[in-house]
Amino acid sequence: MSDVSWSALIGTAGAACSALSFLPQVLKVRRQGGRDLSTGMLALLLAGACFWFAYGMLNQATAVVAANTAVIILVSTVAAMKAVHHSRSSNRERRYRIAIDMDEVMADALAEHLRRYNAAYGTSLTPADVRGRHLEECIPPAHRAAAEAMLDASFFEDLEVFPDCQSVVRELAERYEVFVASAAMDVPCSFDAKYRWLRRHFPFIPPSHIVFCGDKSILDAHYLIDDRSRHFARFKGKPLLFSAPHNAAETAYPRVASWQEVRDHFAGRAAANHAAHSSRMDPPLTEIIPDIPQT
Repeated sequence: MSDVSWSALIGTAGAACSALSFLPQVLKVRRQGGRDLSTGMLALLLAGACFWFAYGMLNQATAVVAANTAVIILVSTVAAMKAVHHSRSSNRERRYRIAIDMDEVMADALAEHLRRYNAAYGTSLTPADVRGRHLEECIPPAHRAAAEAMLDASFFEDLEVFPDCQSVVRELAERYEVFVASAAMDVPCSFDAKYRWLRRHFPFIPPSHIVFCGDKSILDAHYLIDDRSRHFARFKGKPLLFSAPHNAAETAYPRVASWQEVRDHFAGRAAANHAAHSSRMDPPLTEIIPDIPQT
């Protein structure tokens, strides 16, 4: 084989290796994203490949032209995939997280508690009778232990869902990250029943987004919708008090009286955020959702 043939073969092999060296990177970026890749490095590599392509064209070096054409395509692909992954990651990071309490927010626990108490003691208490107070404050001291014992596992199995709750939560879950956060430690035997209730009525909320806890200050969310204001004291996001008879006198927090009002609240928030994004690029979350003064 002549020296020219060997030279062409070696040059072609080297060009092919250089061109294909970025193919594994394309596959890796497709699987894992290109967060760790330097944008400056990609830009310089692409510029170099373009110069080598021009050199090959000027000198009629077919191997150089072919190799750098492949390099330009592969590096451009990696850069585009990196940009797409970064955009998707940024959008996920900017998605609001909404934590929603279950009892007296999604589920009408008071109605069931009153039904059981009235059946046991032949009374006719109504939600209006407990306005501004909890049930235990409205019944004789001798009945309180029995009333608390009514909160057994079966209590949470068939609670009624508040009107519009399912449809509004589904709408929110399409735009935000929605978590159900129940202080189930108040009634430890309720875990299984609450989980089954949520899976039956809200199957679109994944199990990974169901949180049973005691202290809700652990929640990393932008909003907390809850009927008990004590959970807002150390919560770092924005509170929304869901109206219930026992919190009628609470005035320290913004309030929603129904799930239709929840829908309207977040529709207004979405419109405000859209206007903010239209006037300036991506305002920080701290500007959209300021810290709540601690009480």
